[in-house]
Amino acid sequence: MGIRIYKPTSPGRRISSVDDFSDITKWEPEKSLIVIKKRKAGRNNQGKITVRHRGGGAKRFYRIIDFKRLRLDIPATVAAIEYDPNRNARIALLQYEDGVKAYIIAPNGLSVGATVLSSKEKIDISVGNRLLLKHIPAGIMVYELEINPGRGAQIVRSAGLGAKIMSVEGDYALIKLPSGEIRKFSTLCMATVGQVGNADYRLIRWGKAGRKRHLGWRPTVRGKVMNPVDHPHGGGEGHTPIGMKHPKTPQGKPALGVRTRKKKPSDRLITQRRYAKK
Repeated sequence: MGIRIYKPTSPGRRISSVDDFSDITKWEPEKSLIVIKKRKAGRNNQGKITVRHRGGGAKRFYRIIDFKRLRLDIPATVAAIEYDPNRNARIALLQYEDGVKAYIIAPNGLSVGATVLSSKEKIDISVGNRLLLKHIPAGIMVYELEINPGRGAQIVRSAGLGAKIMSVEGDYALIKLPSGEIRKFSTLCMATVGQVGNADYRLIRWGKAGRKRHLGWRPTVRGKVMNPVDHPHGGGEGHTPIGMKHPKTPQGKPALGVRTRKKKPSDRLITQRRYAKK
């Protein structure tokens, strides 16, 4: 992938950049692996907004990604690298030897024609292969990590991300996550060797509000310009400050510098937090 910059023919073009999609080899998705994606505009099954500033955007199909890769010990050939409008990473179309097709998140360096394998036995440590953590040596970068064995890839799935295996001892593997947190994972969890591709995605400059609307993001309004009924910062006359010692969320909780994670059984697995302890 690369970033393309146009001539500044308009104020929006002047500061914007776009993905050149040079790594895409197939534009039409596999029809057997797409489903209709219903728009929810950030609302849950009760109709309540749980994610603010969502709505609208371009229509899109959802690509069914195989996060578990349970077709074990069956080699698969990479048939194409495709664009997925639902995520910032690329996806790879796999063609198994028995004819079955599936999508996976494409790692950096995976090309059309390459062969990948998923197994619970000890196999080659090559990009795109998926295996148990106990079979991956220290120092290797992995992605699509399971938190619990058998649950499928749950973390380290975004463009450019990778987790580093620090050590494997006994029943646990010590892994450094992209956030900087060092955490223990069961050696029976599976991970894919490599690093998620499309790392240049973070360098894209959107340039104008309309491009964010196409992605389904609506405008974000400051709390201090709202009414008191809508936000704790709201109210007052003119350009007044927020009127409180610390900023708050729309729900009234502290917004900055307060840890919100509650005590959980998984705390014992976290060796080092992503932030320094005070």
